[in-house]
Amino acid sequence: MRFSVRHLMQYEYSAPVELGAHRLRLTPRADAGMVQSHMVRVTPEPVARRDLTDAFGNPLIALDFTGETSRFCVESRFSLDTRPPAPPPADLPPLPWGATPAQAIYLHGPVPDATVQAFADGLAAEAGGDALVFLNLLNRQLFTRTDRQIRLEGDAQDPRETLASARGACRDLAVLFIAAARSQGIPARFVSGYQAHAESVDGQRHLHAWAEVWLGQDGVGREGAGQGWYGYDPTHGLAVGEGHVALCAAPDQAGTMPLEGGFWGLNIRTLLRYTVEIETDG
Repeated sequence: MRFSVRHLMQYEYSAPVELGAHRLRLTPRADAGMVQSHMVRVTPEPVARRDLTDAFGNPLIALDFTGETSRFCVESRFSLDTRPPAPPPADLPPLPWGATPAQAIYLHGPVPDATVQAFADGLAAEAGGDALVFLNLLNRQLFTRTDRQIRLEGDAQDPRETLASARGACRDLAVLFIAAARSQGIPARFVSGYQAHAESVDGQRHLHAWAEVWLGQDGVGREGAGQGWYGYDPTHGLAVGEGHVALCAAPDQAGTMPLEGGFWGLNIRTLLRYTVEIETDG
């Protein structure tokens, strides 16, 4: 599928500010597909720009600035060809899984709340301990039982809050999915990117979030290569496929922010406007 995205972020400040160092995570991951074109335009022009890769295989752009500005604008455009993922392995061991040292970072996190653990245990029992059946049940359950919302600000909710309220944004469902999977010993991570077909509940396009789980049979992942990672999108009740483009993946949401940085100024009010445009040929 040919996948084209324009993502524009415009910050306006009530008075001139000095911009600090920034990091952009707006470049598709190496396992997202075959990139045909990619451009990131930044205003004001940075005095230094470096292309880097973080510890989790995510491409990022590091920027440095000098002087003052009352406006900060980042525009990302890319076009790439996605491909269907390979089917997950069929001969997985029964749940729950034991800890895998090579993937321990994707099992760490807060101890699951008793209600989240019980929810996941119930689905695992219904699945007869079959990992793939469990993951599909979990994905479908979160889709059918949750009132999906758009929430423009704030981090993801605590998983128990999402489970109890049956309300949440895509990042909330992704975090609950991750907590439930980890409770069964399945390594899982948070992914930020774009989704092709399903419009959001407000009729606009936004960054999207979903979960990936490690199903590699040897227990050893190769960061950035996509080996053994399989995605689930509980916001849409779908397995992740060629209609998804990942920008970044990390053990938690904090490692996937599209823009990180700050500014210096006194009593500054900030206004953010953003636009996400997505076109596909499929």
